[in-house]
Amino acid sequence: MEHKGTIRIETKRLLLRPFVIEDIQPAFYNWTSDDRVTEFLRWPTHQNSMITERVLKDWIANYKNDSFYQWAIILKEINEPIGTISVVDMDERINKVHIGYCIGRRWWNTGYTSEAFSNIIPFLFNDVKVERIESQHDPNNPNSGKVMEKCGLIYEGNLRKSDWSNKGIVDACMYGLVAEDYYNAT
Repeated sequence: MEHKGTIRIETKRLLLRPFVIEDIQPAFYNWTSDDRVTEFLRWPTHQNSMITERVLKDWIANYKNDSFYQWAIILKEINEPIGTISVVDMDERINKVHIGYCIGRRWWNTGYTSEAFSNIIPFLFNDVKVERIESQHDPNNPNSGKVMEKCGLIYEGNLRKSDWSNKGIVDACMYGLVAEDYYNAT
């Protein structure tokens, strides 16, 4: 892979950019403190903004690494972060990245997550030179799978008892998109 780091990407309604210190309070208010948002995730709901501050400061420190990809999803009309999308895992032996995302409940079913995800895909294939982009969701969270399908990822099957979240040990619905299919479709 040819790592580029977390670059700014602008879409019609969103700005995807690295987090900054000023994002701590909006992040806490908009999604990190919401039990419904974290229900199917691996990290617990933040009980206070000091936890969000610690996490964001860690991310900000990691931006010096070109192989670190953690975007704030900024809704242009309010100019504050409403969620995040990131490479949560990668395997450089096969040039694979695994994408994770979450967005504040007030913005569910608006297309913002799909807009963010669909706009990092060209960057990852064209600039970073990944060969595979994958993501997964708990079968009890089908709306997350709809985001993956809208972005062109293909459902590859259920992996039984292969993941964990705040719900415990869970199944995972796996989706993937390989560079060959991406380039043939564009």
